[in-house]
Amino acid sequence: MHPAKSVIFFTTASGAGYGMMIVLALLASLGVLPREAGFGFATFGLAFTLIVAGLLSSTLHLGRPERAWRALSQWRSSWLSREGLAAVIAFVPLGLFAIAWSFNLVASSTNVVLGIVGAAVSLVTLYCTAMIYASLRPVPAWFNGWTVAGYLVLGPMNGAVILAFLLDAFDADQATAITRLLALVMLIIGLGVKMAYWRRIHTSAPVSTAGSATGLGHLGRVEMTGSPHDNDNYLLREMGFRIARKHADKLRRITVWSGFIIPMLAMVYGLVFPFEPLTLLFAVIGLVACQIGVATERWLFFAEAKHAVTLYYGEQAV
Repeated sequence: MHPAKSVIFFTTASGAGYGMMIVLALLASLGVLPREAGFGFATFGLAFTLIVAGLLSSTLHLGRPERAWRALSQWRSSWLSREGLAAVIAFVPLGLFAIAWSFNLVASSTNVVLGIVGAAVSLVTLYCTAMIYASLRPVPAWFNGWTVAGYLVLGPMNGAVILAFLLDAFDADQATAITRLLALVMLIIGLGVKMAYWRRIHTSAPVSTAGSATGLGHLGRVEMTGSPHDNDNYLLREMGFRIARKHADKLRRITVWSGFIIPMLAMVYGLVFPFEPLTLLFAVIGLVACQIGVATERWLFFAEAKHAVTLYYGEQAV
């Protein structure tokens, strides 16, 4: 599948924003989230910026972006529509949570309730986003539970890594330690999920072949003798993307090291040496590395997926 930059940015940025909100709600429920206006503006502001920027970016991949609002009416049958509705609904509790917490407008217990509701809707939004891809039977690489697990884990994981840096910058020692530990756990789980996903898409038996797609498999090996078209078309642009195995292996190594291992080391260093001068620097390194790794993982998620329609364009199996 074509790894469109707008969709990669959407899934990376919005996932991180919702992940930040989920972690912020958790910290609030534990009673360790700082109640400072400056901290509130920085953290909630960044989270909302990531969410909104990601959602706006997703509309750029539509044929008619100005009609994106019409997709909300198809919620009965479309996961894209459900994701859009969940995203809109999430703004209500998340916005109230951000404003009330930053300006200390209501009791902590009320804020916690708002945060928990917002976190729950954020998880629903991430789930709906995952199901946009996991519901596509013609793309076997996506049509499995590991796709959903990846979205539900990587968003909060990325959000925790970002918050670990912000909390450290604001000298919120207790919240920083908890967030580092949470980020470390999520990074370990995230790495496990991605390894399982890659193992599945590379070891599972093909769901369909050129023979089964054409109904000629009983006659022997089916191969294409000529291209169905003499020029490029929409199907080839959007679903016929190919990546060499050696390049995919290289990008997977970048994903593992940059997206998981380096941030893990940064979190461990911060937990072991919380007050060292280099701790904040390592937090920055872990943060930047994580963003590079997650973006690379998103690119691979699309680039390695094969649509069944490519069987009619020379692909032997999907």
